[in-house]
Amino acid sequence: MSVSTSVPDKGVAVVTVDHPPVNALPVRGWFDLADAVRDAGRDPATRCVVLAAEGRGFNAGVDIKEIRRDSGHGALIGANRGCAAAFSAVYDCEVPVVAAVHGFCLGGGIGLVGNADAIVASEDATFGLPELDRGALGAATHLSRLVPQHLMRALYYTARTVTAAELHAHGSVWQVVPRPELLETAVELACEIARKDGTLLRLAKAAINGIDPVDVHRSYRFEQGFTFEANLSGLADRARAGFGTQTQGKGRA
Repeated sequence: MSVSTSVPDKGVAVVTVDHPPVNALPVRGWFDLADAVRDAGRDPATRCVVLAAEGRGFNAGVDIKEIRRDSGHGALIGANRGCAAAFSAVYDCEVPVVAAVHGFCLGGGIGLVGNADAIVASEDATFGLPELDRGALGAATHLSRLVPQHLMRALYYTARTVTAAELHAHGSVWQVVPRPELLETAVELACEIARKDGTLLRLAKAAINGIDPVDVHRSYRFEQGFTFEANLSGLADRARAGFGTQTQGKGRA
């Protein structure tokens, strides 16, 4: 598991996650990601953060195997808190965050990009919440920031995915590019943002968050309460028992 930060251009910090094989993060990984994003945003030299990933896809959510190995609820509680911390770090980052998404963006990945300020995606990127198949609930808060309400509900109940092109049509993805051009394009957008005054950017981020119609922190933690209920009741175990190791979602009809 690695979370690294690089500075490809003045004012731009790139936070990159690399956790093979599918970037399904363990508890520690979510907290490490939260720390990296917060640290990047707090740096006075940073004016925009790019959130990226290596490997087959952007993010496949939490490490289900880690939760299965735990005979109690410690791993589940840790995953809940870790995801909340990482999602909040993106949302509360003092400067704008651009998500660079390739391949699959599932579960916790939706929480990250849904809280980002802008999304650049590769042509092969797909987005979805397979939570019901995994015995979990959550991140509808963030999916609601990407698609209209009724589409969000249909996607949530069916666990289907949508493409980057479809999200671009809804206006939630800024640009769709060939995969080899993804990081360069995301950094170009970040550089354009970073050319603004740093203090004004921080004020703008705080102002825009302040007028959000939904409190994303409280809304997501409310959802997580139902995840814990599903686990306590045994529903989650039954759902996870039928969940395979594949990260691909179903496409829309």
